[in-house]
Amino acid sequence: MKYPSLLAFLLIATAVWAQPTPEITSWKINTTNNTGYAGILTNVQQVQYSNNNVYVSATCIPDYTIGPWTANPNIPVNKNFVFKITRRPAQNTGTLVNTPLGHIGVWSNGVSIFNAKDGMSYNNAGLWNRDALFFEGISFDHCLGHPAPGGEYHHHVNPKCLYNDSLNTVHSPIIGYAFDGFPIYGAYGFTNSNGSGPIKRMRSSYVLNTGTTRTNGPNVNATYPLGAFIEDRTFVSGSGDLDRHNGRFCVTPDYPNGIYAYFVTIDSNLYPVYPYVIGPTYYGTVQAGNTGPNSGHNPINEPVTTYFPNASGVSNIVPPIEFEFYPNPIKDYLAIFVSPSENNNLRATIYNEIGQAVYQQNHIQPAVPYTFNLEKLTNGLYYLILEGNSKSSMRKIVVYK
Repeated sequence: MKYPSLLAFLLIATAVWAQPTPEITSWKINTTNNTGYAGILTNVQQVQYSNNNVYVSATCIPDYTIGPWTANPNIPVNKNFVFKITRRPAQNTGTLVNTPLGHIGVWSNGVSIFNAKDGMSYNNAGLWNRDALFFEGISFDHCLGHPAPGGEYHHHVNPKCLYNDSLNTVHSPIIGYAFDGFPIYGAYGFTNSNGSGPIKRMRSSYVLNTGTTRTNGPNVNATYPLGAFIEDRTFVSGSGDLDRHNGRFCVTPDYPNGIYAYFVTIDSNLYPVYPYVIGPTYYGTVQAGNTGPNSGHNPINEPVTTYFPNASGVSNIVPPIEFEFYPNPIKDYLAIFVSPSENNNLRATIYNEIGQAVYQQNHIQPAVPYTFNLEKLTNGLYYLILEGNSKSSMRKIVVYK
């Protein structure tokens, strides 16, 4: 094969700055030191990222007005969370992970997401778990949130003050991330998973049971109507738009190549519908550090870059590594050239769409042309990541033979 000369490469290749990716840019960052409840800083204070993770530092206090909370003596406090969101989410093909009590994900404003349970069961037997909306809904404020013991403000259901949940003519925005790294959208998406069709409200596939008795539980009555307990619903595949995790693999405005995504579920009157956010189990694998007692305070033990949205609101990742690459699409070989102003000893890694590293080369130096042999790669979308001690850049590349 005849490799392109450096001169030809420099003339043809176009320098492309690292593009912000949604798991970095979807957060509501408090850039003006706004305060909310009890004078606490609101929303997300800082977003930092590496090639593999995003670290979200937040108080757990939103910028919308919260409270009062009927029959709830708890008071929100600054939780000083540092949540860790993987940038390489993957389907869990083994034993599924239950969504636990406490935070199961984080809304885009740094507030915690809780599952559908209130942490108690009928006669404390663990067989009929109480639905938080039914048993604790009286303590929800007008934004459908409330504080837990220890002061963690959270939403079990649709966070109606975070986005416009009545805007049913456009695809809902990303309003959070689950702790398996997959995005959470508001209530509306494309009719078809391939991104076609009109916008529609995403429907849960959990169906309310019928009957008047519960085995080893209370009879269905005015005190314990159907829906009072989690087990009052059964997943029926195809009855709605979403799977048992309350999500689906689909094209979205943020992920035009498709992504597994959770959706908040509500009815036509905007009332929350079980399982509300994430189903009883996660779709993906879950890293340690975000769930369980004393979780949500992850140490950062890897080089990271801080993300800054600029004043105009246009995303800007600071600082990127400047480099050029050619060609794209690729058949067999990819040439890269790092700007002479960059640091020495960079590392180049190519990942496939499910986050597996398929090619790596260390000790990449600036002002030196390199050619990668990618003959063994199959057709598809890949991600080229160039990283150093404190900087990194990502490019999407396509292999087409």
